Amino acid sequence: MRAAVFDEYGPPAVLRIAELPDPVPGPGEVLVRVRAAGVQPFDVAVRRGTMPWVQARFPQQIGQEYAGVVEAVGEGVDTLTPGDEVLGSTMLNGVAELLTVPAGNVVGKPDGLDFPTAAGLVAAAQTASGALLELGVTAGDVLLVHAGAGSVGTVAIQLARLAGATVIGTASVGNHDHLRRLGAVGVPYGSELIEAVTESGLKPTVALDAAGGEAIAQSIALGVAPERVGTIVDDKAAAEHGAAVVRAGRSPERLASVIALAAAGQVVMPVRVYPFEEIVAAHAAVESRHGRGKVVVTVTD
Repeated sequence: MRAAVFDEYGPPAVLRIAELPDPVPGPGEVLVRVRAAGVQPFDVAVRRGTMPWVQARFPQQIGQEYAGVVEAVGEGVDTLTPGDEVLGSTMLNGVAELLTVPAGNVVGKPDGLDFPTAAGLVAAAQTASGALLELGVTAGDVLLVHAGAGSVGTVAIQLARLAGATVIGTASVGNHDHLRRLGAVGVPYGSELIEAVTESGLKPTVALDAAGGEAIAQSIALGVAPERVGTIVDDKAAAEHGAAVVRAGRSPERLASVIALAAAGQVVMPVRVYPFEEIVAAHAAVESRHGRGKVVVTVTD
């Protein structure tokens, strides 16, 4: 099979496509032929060597989220059969033609959801839903989402709106139309943020930081209680300000719930699709921290 690998830490250019042995599903596992794989900041950090608790074994594969078709099942698996369309989380092997995953971690892909969108929702759905759960976002809240146009922000805005909350999202001015389509009030990030939120007449009661930098401090300056400020990216700032690190972990159940909403048209995810052969460009796009929605690589037809 072909898989994206890197032989040393570094910029996107260290990535290459290699021929590796086909994986074989063990007991309780399924073999999936990957149709699309998401690219996320976690992958960038692993590739750059800035994720110290993840030790690379060169040549190291990459990728945490996939959508594809079950090719074979291992011993003891009776919940899935070859031909089933699935999606889910994996660990450092998602951008490849084939992968094996525990059958219990797999979520069925609804017919109405295409493979790139399904792959693009995997991490964002679990991260956003878990963060809103930990922060206790409910109807009546005014949620401030930092990096609202990114994949996690995109899902968080929509889930919060479905819960009845009012949402403010930060993004570049070019992405404010995207935020409005999601149901959020768009404001610029950076030095203009506090003034823009104040001028909106909305008073945030809870904040989700997917941007880092000054986001936590700005949220508190706007009157959000520190315990209701959660970050998925800035542990250091959270410790400094008494905010929460909101990483609820992976959950096939939460993922399936959001996927059902997406299939019903209640949650959308814009995807920027790159062919497998352009994995370097896909990583560069994520590393730039610009754009909206999710970067996805299409692996097999």
